Amino acid sequence: MNRDLYIDFAKGLATLSIIFIHTAFWSGQFYIPAEVRVFSLVFDVALFYALSGITSGANIEKTLYRLLKLQITYMIFVTFLFFLDYFFKVFGLSFFSMEWLQSFYSTFGSKYSTTSISATPQWENLGNWYLHQYTNADTFPVVMGSFWYLKVYYILTVFGVLILRFFPKHINWFIGLCMGLTLLFNIFPEYYPTGQVGYVAFYLAVFLIGHRMRGKKIPAKAIPMLYALVGIALIWMFWYYGGEIFYKINKNKFPPEIPYVIWTLFSLVTLFVLYNRLKITKENFITHIGKNAIFFYFAQGISSSLVYFLVVPLKENVPWWILMIIIYGINIILAFIISAGLKKADASGWKILEFLRTKTAS
Repeated sequence: MNRDLYIDFAKGLATLSIIFIHTAFWSGQFYIPAEVRVFSLVFDVALFYALSGITSGANIEKTLYRLLKLQITYMIFVTFLFFLDYFFKVFGLSFFSMEWLQSFYSTFGSKYSTTSISATPQWENLGNWYLHQYTNADTFPVVMGSFWYLKVYYILTVFGVLILRFFPKHINWFIGLCMGLTLLFNIFPEYYPTGQVGYVAFYLAVFLIGHRMRGKKIPAKAIPMLYALVGIALIWMFWYYGGEIFYKINKNKFPPEIPYVIWTLFSLVTLFVLYNRLKITKENFITHIGKNAIFFYFAQGISSSLVYFLVVPLKENVPWWILMIIIYGINIILAFIISAGLKKADASGWKILEFLRTKTAS
């Protein structure tokens, strides 16, 4: 079966959008207007969950094997990150001083505080990362700040494949249940549960809708109606919540609340409208990013942390929109280079694990 390059293309564009979001919301807090930061959320992580639904099936063994491989790749990455962070602190304390390190970390802004500057490795952090408790990596704060997505992905993928396997005729009911729970949590916010429940309720619905769209094509006559409904939903949102809700979209993302849900509709409708309509016949730069999306996702956390050190000295001397374009371009280039290195490190990690397996096998 030929690979659907549209899926890779959409993942690539979604990844580039995530890089832009993290360019805007992390180092961009120093110079990018709030309006631009909010608009960066138009194409957000919901696209990844929808694309995952399109590509997922009911094979439990295959799905769990894929998640296991992802977990091992993730553990290899965070192990690499842990030692990179640790050795940088040892370097700073050995050749400079505690004050120098504190000054270095102050570049990330007053909202960010280091967890521990010490020459002693904080092994509990590595253990927490393995178990998806994302305590800060001081030298690369954006990495753990963006990993909430991964935990939700694991949970909803397991729930999703169980639904697809055991309740294939009742998928619409589960979509209704998830949307109903999301609506219920918003009508009665005092009952909105903490933890992952709110995230999974909404994004599992997106995942299952994506699966229902698999192999289908939205009729041309339905497209204007879908965008009209999105427009009506946005108008209602601003009428009901007021214009200030525009500046609270990101706050309504954690966990997903009605304004953010409405905000994602445009990107999801666009994804499904172009699915089986936009034909990508040749591989290109964007499909390459899509094929290696997980490594780019890991890499952009590092690159989005590094660009702080360009933003801080330039923000007063360069117009914000020019600086944004420059930083975004540099962020993409850095993510491309780092992702290639991470892919090689991942391959080396798997070779080491295979070596250990052969040596310890009875």
